[in-house]
Amino acid sequence: FGSWRLGDAWQPERGPCVVSEYQAFRENVLKSLDDRAFDKPICEVLLNQKYFNGIGNYLRAEILFRLEIPPFEKARTVLEALKEQEQRKKDPSLTLSKKVKLRQENPDLLELCHTVPMEVIMAEKQLSDPEHSDNYAAFKNWLQCYLVPGMSSLRDRSGRTIWFQGEPGPMAPKGEFPLPPLPVTPRALKQRRRAAVNPLKSEEEEEEKEEEADGPRKGCTRGRRKVTAAPALSEVPLSVR
Repeated sequence: FGSWRLGDAWQPERGPCVVSEYQAFRENVLKSLDDRAFDKPICEVLLNQKYFNGIGNYLRAEILFRLEIPPFEKARTVLEALKEQEQRKKDPSLTLSKKVKLRQENPDLLELCHTVPMEVIMAEKQLSDPEHSDNYAAFKNWLQCYLVPGMSSLRDRSGRTIWFQGEPGPMAPKGEFPLPPLPVTPRALKQRRRAAVNPLKSEEEEEEKEEEADGPRKGCTRGRRKVTAAPALSEVPLSVR
């Protein structure tokens, strides 16, 4: 999903990293809401590396989906609400345990910009090890929105496709209509439920557990299946990129 350039610092136009510099990233966004950049839809602003350094196309879809935020809601409208939440979390009458509980029960968009990428990083063995043949299956199981059957999609003003569920929001491009959702198969529904409960658990591991519980499936041998490699990125249709 990207490229590497060796060096000891971010490019000047990039803001603090959403993963390694979370507090600085959060402060940079909340203090800059007067910037005209936040006049755009939230899905487009999430790709602005000046403020959301590290968020890409699949991550923005997953973050907005989990919070049920329409992708074409105005970014400033979404983010200004976080200032009030900040004050609630700083309430001196709240104990530490209550603050932790409040944060867990009401995660905000900036928190998910940190925790969702961390889910992928913490599972890097499954996702990036070339010796791990089913890494692509594990990644597909983790996705809850991006390229998932049943989700809608639209092109934003930069030409990137955003995947979402429900209404697109008031700033959706005029004259554009969501592409028909991919058909939802029983298998896709099962994968989505599994991803919500057990993020980044491989499809093969789940099938092996089912076989242990139900016995070998008819026409199948027990043991590990041979899994073919995932298709190269260049084979993904341009309409999806």
